[in-house]
Amino acid sequence: MSAELWRPTAGCGPDCLPGARRAEVSLGRRAARLLGLLGMMLVGAGLVVLLPVLPAAERAAVVRGWARGTAGALGVRLAVRGRPPRRRALLVANHVSWLDVLAVLAVAPARLLAKREVRNWPVLGLLARAGGALFVDRSRPRDLPRTVGRLATTLRAGHPVAVFPEGTTWCGVAPSAGCRPRRGFRPAAFQAAIDAGAPVVPLRISYRSAATGATTTTAAFLGDETLWRSVCRVLAARDLVVDVVVTAALHPAPGADRRLLARAAESAVHLLPPRPVAGRPTLAAVPVVAPPGSASAPAVGTGLGLAA
Repeated sequence: MSAELWRPTAGCGPDCLPGARRAEVSLGRRAARLLGLLGMMLVGAGLVVLLPVLPAAERAAVVRGWARGTAGALGVRLAVRGRPPRRRALLVANHVSWLDVLAVLAVAPARLLAKREVRNWPVLGLLARAGGALFVDRSRPRDLPRTVGRLATTLRAGHPVAVFPEGTTWCGVAPSAGCRPRRGFRPAAFQAAIDAGAPVVPLRISYRSAATGATTTTAAFLGDETLWRSVCRVLAARDLVVDVVVTAALHPAPGADRRLLARAAESAVHLLPPRPVAGRPTLAAVPVVAPPGSASAPAVGTGLGLAA
């Protein structure tokens, strides 16, 4: 489990981003949104002191409220389908934008697995640390087993953990199969769920225009683009909606194959047939039953060793 696809890349380029003809709000509305965002950042700075001393339930409620408030300040509406997990779980989602973090925290507050560089971000880095984020150093692939061990320990302690196993952002448009990160979900983090006996809950994140209903790449954060430029595009966007679909939980049995588990989660997120894993037989399918109110998930092979 050393350097398993340690530096993922996506096939997105500048052509994936929206052109100048997209609907935008007035300069006054953008300025108001920016002021609102700065206000929420100040609130976040205050939460750095408050979060560590709050009980778990209150901390989750505060983080959820802050994430929803920040998305609202940006002019982004959140739409959720499915029932978020109430107990520990490994939450795995596709990765389109920096807004994905707000979307996950607004739906199911969890400890995030983030790259080491996030620690040094103004306000956000402090808030991530105060919220119990786990950091991974991508320049040191030999530390990966230790990171997986920390994830498993966090799950065993009863804390939900959120991971973006694609490892990089991409435009998020379903027909753009060639844009998705190569080789899909990285399997390492799924080993932590297996070791801890925790369920895996796939989250499907997408962005659309409320006016047209069409999927949009306005929120995408790609390649060499600066964070400020991406933020400015979101501030200018009209009727931007982030949809979060909570799919059925996957319950790995002891000794389950992390690669097959990763492929099953990926198929639930992207609505694609699970891709075969080299050298692993494909066994008969066993349906996964979604809890009431959840979106249905595709059938999963028994090679996963799913427990009831």
